[in-house]
Amino acid sequence: MKETGNIERGVKTRSRPSITTPRAKLTLSAEQIIADYRLAVRSRAASELGRREVLAGRAPFGIFGDGKEVAQLAMAHVMRPGDWRSGYYRDQTVMLALGTTTLEQYFAQLYADADVARDPFSGGRQMSNHYATRIVDEQGHWRDLLGAVQVGSDFSPVAGHMPRSVGLAWASKLYRESAVLRDVAKGFSRNGNEVCFTTIGNAAAAEGLFWESVNAVGVLQVPLLISVWDDGYGISVPNELQMTKSSVSAALAGMRRDGGPGFEIEVVKGWDYVALCDTYAIVAERVRREHVPAIVHVVEMTQPQGHSTSGSHERYKTKERLTFEVEADPIRRMREWMIREDIADAATLDEFEKHDRSEVEHIREKAYVTFQEPILRRRDEALTLITAAATESGVALDAEANGLREAGDPLNHRAVYVASFRALAALRGREGPARGELARFVRTYREENEARYNSHLLSESDRSPLRLRPVAPEFPAKPEMIDGRLVLLRCFDANLTRDPRIVIIGEDVGRLGDVNLVYEGLQEKHGALRVTDTGIREATILGQGIGAALRGLRPIVDIQYVDYLLFALQLASDDLATLRHRTAGGQMAPVVIRTKGHRLQGIWHTGSPMQMLLGTLRGMHVCVPRDMTQAAGFYNTLLRSDDPALVIEVLSGYRLKERVPSNIGEYTLPLGVPELLREGSDVTIVTYGALCRIALEAAQDLAAADIDVEIVDVRTLLPFDVGHTIVGSVKKTGALLVVDEDLPGGASAYILQQIIELQGGIDHLDVGPRTLTARANRTPVGVDGDYFSKPSREDIFVAAYAIQRERQPDRFPSLDIELDR
Repeated sequence: MKETGNIERGVKTRSRPSITTPRAKLTLSAEQIIADYRLAVRSRAASELGRREVLAGRAPFGIFGDGKEVAQLAMAHVMRPGDWRSGYYRDQTVMLALGTTTLEQYFAQLYADADVARDPFSGGRQMSNHYATRIVDEQGHWRDLLGAVQVGSDFSPVAGHMPRSVGLAWASKLYRESAVLRDVAKGFSRNGNEVCFTTIGNAAAAEGLFWESVNAVGVLQVPLLISVWDDGYGISVPNELQMTKSSVSAALAGMRRDGGPGFEIEVVKGWDYVALCDTYAIVAERVRREHVPAIVHVVEMTQPQGHSTSGSHERYKTKERLTFEVEADPIRRMREWMIREDIADAATLDEFEKHDRSEVEHIREKAYVTFQEPILRRRDEALTLITAAATESGVALDAEANGLREAGDPLNHRAVYVASFRALAALRGREGPARGELARFVRTYREENEARYNSHLLSESDRSPLRLRPVAPEFPAKPEMIDGRLVLLRCFDANLTRDPRIVIIGEDVGRLGDVNLVYEGLQEKHGALRVTDTGIREATILGQGIGAALRGLRPIVDIQYVDYLLFALQLASDDLATLRHRTAGGQMAPVVIRTKGHRLQGIWHTGSPMQMLLGTLRGMHVCVPRDMTQAAGFYNTLLRSDDPALVIEVLSGYRLKERVPSNIGEYTLPLGVPELLREGSDVTIVTYGALCRIALEAAQDLAAADIDVEIVDVRTLLPFDVGHTIVGSVKKTGALLVVDEDLPGGASAYILQQIIELQGGIDHLDVGPRTLTARANRTPVGVDGDYFSKPSREDIFVAAYAIQRERQPDRFPSLDIELDR
């Protein structure tokens, strides 16, 4: 236990009794009990000061762990180096007890201090009480994860961390049971002995992600210990409106282990220190030894300050409940018990509390001063430059300078930048050394803050997929022609053989070998732990992958259809895509999501919701290969690098014949590099995926009509054409048609923005750019539904022909047909 201060400072010592818990026979010394009590007091003081700072305007928002202190102390006692915590925003006490955070870091995060040395959890990017350990170093390489308890980066959407917890626990099972992982487990696992401790509030346990996760770990039988902190409410809504039987443990009773697979389930009061220590000692040992999941339902917890700084619980709690909040306060109950058991007297505890609260306030003040110092220095620098520029130019800049001098407490980077920028804008058209220095300051300061808040969206390491040297596919003189699904099968087989860390997770991937037989025979060859079937549970399939990736494995997460990715989209967006950024480069989870889409049959098997994915998955790569050989090249790239990615295969392409490269597991394709599929001089057609083949067919028809189109396959949407090569084609043809299976205004709008705006394509067009997309409705079942809802060969002909007719109406007579999309 770390944050304890001097236990006996200024207090007369005496012999004190120890306590033995009734079931685990755990001996609790008086010194340990007092240390725990003092840490609880310090944590409570930090919560109260945090609320005060937010209400005083010195911190942006606060959410705290008051009322949860004693249970978290008990949990911390049974956590071991190498274990993982995957929790939510009430866990400051366990973090302090483990030494995984300090009060200095707690307050730094409260103030949104962007210095990673002071807020190592998020670099000022997350709200208070959102923790993470830095599991990768400054170069983006793995640290040894066995020297301390590790913490998966917290994030605010309630229950969103539960699917990831499944994977963190499942990784222990793999490390214990998979022989091929023993040689690569160093720094990640000690024979799978690690437990994942996850925490969640009682109200969040009503979320679907909680129930899906509970079911998944019940099936998997993995070492996950779930603690439910139950204070009776979800903000203002009481338990009877949240949960069947008003109790998560009662609702889960049917999952209890009774001679077969299931959960250990314990219920314990949140103020009963001895019972909590006893319960956690028994449950954690069993979870660790037997690899079984458990739920500890901690009831009669309190929330003395209410949910957060955004409101007051006096508005919705009854007088009786508010009285209970005082009487059942766990620190108060622990204090009363310690006095009864003669562990400490009231005067001694009063002295401890006075000293500890004073010290917490001192730490808070120091953290605030430390947070403000670098900004104040930049303010003084800006004022000096503004004053000098005003003197040089004769332009009055008093408003800018005085506004900055009078900027409120706390001072922020925005205020310094805005004052400096406005001063520079007021000097437009003026020249002089002082103005030049001010301009340099504004540019540099903006760059500093861009990096401070916007870095690490993607990997910046030497293992970034954008830095991987491409290896070209090699084809023999007479290449073998095989089904596209066999190209992928050989690719995955080669990668599973090459890297024992690779695992494939999903519905029907194992015994069946995928609904398209892409993995046929791979489970038999590589084992059920590495090619593993799951239930129909997309969110926890992805969560299983995220947790495994955090523990050094290389999961391929299989989602059968891109339409079904919606079940896991919140997780992909809020957890996976933001992970590296929200930890300021401190964590990574290089998950590869494999799915398929674009064209097959029916409303939910023909999806191409690219704009939805582009808007939610920044922080991931999105690959849209036109065939399976291209897809295999992307998998080879991604499985050798350290970013998460989504690969969307062409659903209708598994039975089409393709040339198979002889270096099937070795060749790699670069990301963000389009491919020219057909040279032409009249119109540039930009597309991807299944539409590449259709566009090439349409090109033949257009050529017969004397229209020569150039066709570019973008290949990846994120990143998009990093070398700006497409604008070269537009410059040559002077016309641009984007053909897209997404809905109107979907990915086509994004592609136009990239080419027209970012690449400057607008300067090279002699006719307006066009898009050809799917209809706004979903695609009906059947050949006709597909044909009349999505871009067809004939549609592409009409769209390209219309562009040429607009340029040369005399040469290209009307077709007497127009597209209304």
